[in-house]
Amino acid sequence: MYLAGYDDHRHTVRTPSGTLSHVEIGTGPAALFVHGVATNAYIWHDLIPLLADTRRCIAIDLPLHGQSPAAPEHPLTVGAFADTLADVCAHLSLGQVDLVGHDTGGAIAQVFAARHPELIRTLTLTNCETQDNIPPAAMAATVEAARAGQLAAAAPDLVADPAAARAIFSTGYQDQRYLTPELVDAFLQPVMGTPAAAARFQELVARLGPDDLLAAEPALRALRAPTLIAWATDDEFFDMKWARWLHDAIPGARDVVEITGGKLFFPHERAAELAPHIRCHWTAADHA
Repeated sequence: MYLAGYDDHRHTVRTPSGTLSHVEIGTGPAALFVHGVATNAYIWHDLIPLLADTRRCIAIDLPLHGQSPAAPEHPLTVGAFADTLADVCAHLSLGQVDLVGHDTGGAIAQVFAARHPELIRTLTLTNCETQDNIPPAAMAATVEAARAGQLAAAAPDLVADPAAARAIFSTGYQDQRYLTPELVDAFLQPVMGTPAAAARFQELVARLGPDDLLAAEPALRALRAPTLIAWATDDEFFDMKWARWLHDAIPGARDVVEITGGKLFFPHERAAELAPHIRCHWTAADHA
């Protein structure tokens, strides 16, 4: 498994959403990290150790991802994943959290924050689906294949071809050296490595849509929790205009931090640049 030292900090929690795996490092107030579709807690591998001296950092694997199985009855939607976050907070007795979301995890974080503003100490959003930009246009072909029932059928060939598997994630990295074969395997095997997983993943992708985010928008526009927006400028999935939309929509939002030249997966490859911004964000909230 990718970087065993990280997995040394793995735990499981049993919730109504199923048995969920999470990595937990550090002590102090809880910070909850939420990944996107087809990745998992490994996306935070380089970031969390830089913050663990000031927070109890918890990076979950959402159902179907990483080491968290998806129960057959568990719906795979943004709204259902937001309910999963609520389950994790309740069963780990976290109280208020510093919530950090990336990619579709950012959409999930927005819905969770809108539904449970009392649980949000601070919010950090990196490049993610916003308002009606779900799925983003750059993902349209994949979503179309899923809705046509073609994604699961293509999974065995895709998983068997290292170059094709790597290509799924490569556009999200500036430096391809960060995208090791072990990381690609850790991301892809849980969602496409078996026919059953591929069928559920196809279901998830096919159901991606704006309904949950649009329903959350009125409450999001009332959210006063201190909010950091850190955005990679060269991401083909999530344009800078969405960072500005979030800044204008969320009353608690402060300045938008631009990660110049960054791609979608910058929380992994540019963790050392992102960490100080998050640390300052948390410190300011602690002393407010």
